[in-house]
Amino acid sequence: MELIVPLVVARIIDVGIPSGDRTYVVYACLIIVAFGVLGLVFSLLGQYFAAKAAVGFSKGMRYEMFRHIGRLSYSQLDTIGTATLITRMTSDSNQVQTGINLTLRLLLRSPFVVFGAMIAAFLIDVQSGYIFLAAVPVLSLVIFLIMFFSVPMYKKVQKNVDDVLLSTRENLTGARVLRAFCLEDKEIETFDAKNEKLTNMQKRVGRISALLNPLTFAVINVAIICIIYVGGIKVYDGALSQGEVVALYNYMSQILIELIKCANLIVSLNKAVASAHRIQAVLDIVPDEQKGERDFPENFDIEFKNVSLRYENGGGYAVADVNFKAKGGETIGVIGGTGSGKTSLVNLLPRFYEATKGEVLIGGENVNDINFEQLRQSIGVVPQKAVLFKGTIRDNMCFGKKASDEEIEKALKVAQADEVVRLKGGLDFMVEQNGQNLSGGQKQRLTIARALVLNPKILILDDSASALDYRTDFKLRSALKELKGLTTFIVSQRTSSIMYADKIIVLDGGKVVGMGKHEKLLETCEVYRQIYNSQTGA
Repeated sequence: MELIVPLVVARIIDVGIPSGDRTYVVYACLIIVAFGVLGLVFSLLGQYFAAKAAVGFSKGMRYEMFRHIGRLSYSQLDTIGTATLITRMTSDSNQVQTGINLTLRLLLRSPFVVFGAMIAAFLIDVQSGYIFLAAVPVLSLVIFLIMFFSVPMYKKVQKNVDDVLLSTRENLTGARVLRAFCLEDKEIETFDAKNEKLTNMQKRVGRISALLNPLTFAVINVAIICIIYVGGIKVYDGALSQGEVVALYNYMSQILIELIKCANLIVSLNKAVASAHRIQAVLDIVPDEQKGERDFPENFDIEFKNVSLRYENGGGYAVADVNFKAKGGETIGVIGGTGSGKTSLVNLLPRFYEATKGEVLIGGENVNDINFEQLRQSIGVVPQKAVLFKGTIRDNMCFGKKASDEEIEKALKVAQADEVVRLKGGLDFMVEQNGQNLSGGQKQRLTIARALVLNPKILILDDSASALDYRTDFKLRSALKELKGLTTFIVSQRTSSIMYADKIIVLDGGKVVGMGKHEKLLETCEVYRQIYNSQTGA
């Protein structure tokens, strides 16, 4: 519609005005108004469908990212980091959505107008068309150079956004610790330094992007001067009409407007391209193989054969040359000092991490060969940090499977959490995010109950009773003992929690330094004896 308007204006100047034909002028003006109305309708439709496409794409992209992240192993998640994943799911996704919207709505429109105006200029006057032909490549080169230098810098900007987000996240989650140590001012200085670094990088890339408008204006204005100069000579010679010169000027102005739009879009598009690369980097990570063909064995005796584990970029081995056997239905205690490898050891059973060396066997089958879903459904895991999600207690209990209230109540009773639920008013009690409206001991009991709802064959309690008083801890262990056929791994700092286990594994520096029952270890294992004496006051 816009490309036709200069031709209509030229006809008004060359035909309507010289002949004094008011009807012709009014008729031509009505045509221009009609084109304007049609252009508005097309513009609204274009904006609607561009927005719909961009939002739809962004929705699908976030879904794919979330699904992909859910398939990544613990090692891969540790390597990437939580803060950068959150940034890519939120800020980067929004940048890509904006970029797609602007591309569909405006960037795809500009080439049609630019090349359409250039073709129209050639149809009016070939010599003037060469001016257009010379100006467009120069403008394209300017835009390309700005993008070439600014896109890599926008990637660095988003990396600095990650750092600021990480600092913010750590400060918010650790606010109580910071206040306890009076470190607020120090953390504010650290945040200011990271924020200043982000700001400086944004300023640098902004200076480069800011060159786009003046350079574009300079090239276009030079081209307009050439057109007026050449057009004026040709009008004097009678080779061009005044209306045609005005049309050429209007076409050059249209090119100017479109390239100004492009110049303003470059900043957003550069951010979108940089963000898209960051999202693609996550999607390019191939999830560690988590498939297995064998069914979970009926006999679930457990054996660790020369097992070692080293984390990626973790230096030495977290667990080294571990060998032990556990019969189905036994209770295995795991104890050791901080950083001795207790959690690393039990994380190998459900394949949160895969052994770097050796084999982890259940019923004689390597855990890597067992069907992944069956393996996870057969092993109940209660992590060190009690994690509950926003929703009712019933919702949290049904995370592993859709259980009946009877199954939930049975699990709550074993976990010594039935009293907690009763005091809170029942299974419909609303748990806040991270269980903020529950005490540490209440959260631990509920997470233990959630694992028991699965009716697992193997239960791993990873220091998950640390907030329980000794009486409740004893009642919990007694109730677990009554569950027939359940193999239980109890990771604990307390000797009182594991002293009655069928077998106790003592770790020190990732290696097994003692194994056996409580009485035997007191006689033969110096590390265990020191832990026991320090807790009993001996």
